[in-house]
Amino acid sequence: MRILVAPDKFKRCLTALEVAQAMAEGIARVIPEAQLDLCPMADGGEGTVSALVAATNGKLLTRRVTGPLPEMKVDATFGMLGDGQTAVVEMAAACGLALLPLSQRDPMSTTTFGTGELLMAAAEAGAKRAILGIGGSATVDGGVGCAQACGLPVLLEDGEPVSPTEPLCGRDLDSILMIKHGRGSPIERMQIMVACDVVNPLFGPNGAAVVFGPQKGATPLQVQQLDDSLRRLAERTGKLDAANTPGAGAAGGLGFGMLAWFGATLASGVQTVIDAVNLQSRLRDADLCITGEGKLDEQTLHGKTPIGVARAARNAGVPCIALAGSLGAVPETFRAEGLNAWFSICPGPITLEQSTGDARRLLADAAANAVSLFKVHHSDKRG
Repeated sequence: MRILVAPDKFKRCLTALEVAQAMAEGIARVIPEAQLDLCPMADGGEGTVSALVAATNGKLLTRRVTGPLPEMKVDATFGMLGDGQTAVVEMAAACGLALLPLSQRDPMSTTTFGTGELLMAAAEAGAKRAILGIGGSATVDGGVGCAQACGLPVLLEDGEPVSPTEPLCGRDLDSILMIKHGRGSPIERMQIMVACDVVNPLFGPNGAAVVFGPQKGATPLQVQQLDDSLRRLAERTGKLDAANTPGAGAAGGLGFGMLAWFGATLASGVQTVIDAVNLQSRLRDADLCITGEGKLDEQTLHGKTPIGVARAARNAGVPCIALAGSLGAVPETFRAEGLNAWFSICPGPITLEQSTGDARRLLADAAANAVSLFKVHHSDKRG
């Protein structure tokens, strides 16, 4: 029997690889002869780098780059996949909201410059393609800091070029007149896929500043200023079509910046990961697929890993089971999406601290129980 193990991380508890290993441990108790294919997954957000590197036998690389504040330096890790030509970058590693205490969160003062530095590092490492996950940012700079760090010429209202060593922030948006494609830059030769499940445009009532600005520390006045500035940026640079593209408002407008100046493609986060790890081909000869995440509920339907994996399994005609740290209100539509069954790993009433502290054992036990049921059903069908 061949079983594909393709879970997401259990947030603040276990990485996707650790979850897969715990599941494999439980499966081996019941079906020791099973052929297990461990394929850690992600949906383009936190954990995407480690999941893709583990799933493709790639490697991790660390660079010191600019943090969310121009004067801040952070050690950020990105991945090179097993093909040696595809890099995977999480913008949150360089300019994530989690890198700043509440007192320093101010999208007028934050920048995506460090994300650009990571993309440049990936290009210099030989990447011909890059997958960029853009969740969890501290920024609303329209991606101008990233463009600046990648060597794209940025011109100000007075016609002067921007210094390449002074990162642009949200407050600088109104002074930008033009951003050009950087001829000769390593970035120009790299195909960039942006993993993004946000559908917000750049500006307007559903735009980057209005919807996401407050959680990044913007005051009501700053929200209005940033929204106006993002609109003017798109108008001045002649990129209104890009600004109105679903996903342009992701990560404080970095989605827009990647479309407008890098020729990037925006795609579903989980689908991008599915393609990168060749999940569909790995399902081809599988008898069962097991996936999972920390909490399974209605939000899972909106681009989360388990539903993406379940759909792929459904298309391959492979039964799929999900294990979760907790179960919310799970819609019956899960079955139509390809999930045949779902289980909580908790055996009874238990505190969050207990479940997270003992998650590996609980996952192994739940996986053992799930495949025991599947084994009986599978044997009955063959009999």
